[in-house]
Amino acid sequence: MKVYIFGNEDLNDDNRAFKVAEKLTADFDNVEFIKVKPNEDLPFAEEKHLIIMDAVQGIENVEELSGQDLDRLALSPRASVHDFDLGFQLKYLKKLGKLGEVIIIGLPMQGEIDYFLIHSIFKKLVAQDMQGS
Repeated sequence: MKVYIFGNEDLNDDNRAFKVAEKLTADFDNVEFIKVKPNEDLPFAEEKHLIIMDAVQGIENVEELSGQDLDRLALSPRASVHDFDLGFQLKYLKKLGKLGEVIIIGLPMQGEIDYFLIHSIFKKLVAQDMQGS
């Protein structure tokens, strides 16, 4: 199972997904965490099942968001106008019909990260992946 990690490793308010992925790597051998750098082309266009992890503005707890939540999504701000706007890209791919089923593991930008909740989300996603759903 692939999980695409977004953010900016050099910015404290935007590197939460990288830190979480680093902690989860030891617990989930069958999950490949793929770091996507700012301004990098999306490596997953046309994939049928997509899992993304990123910091999300406006949430207080870890949340599992679906493609239906894209319209209310405000992902972490980027450092400059040249930086990657993931929310816009996802909405655009959806409009073009090039975005399959998407799950976003949203991390709050501030406060504590609930690793127990993240573990339960990942266990469920891994089980679904093993069943092919």
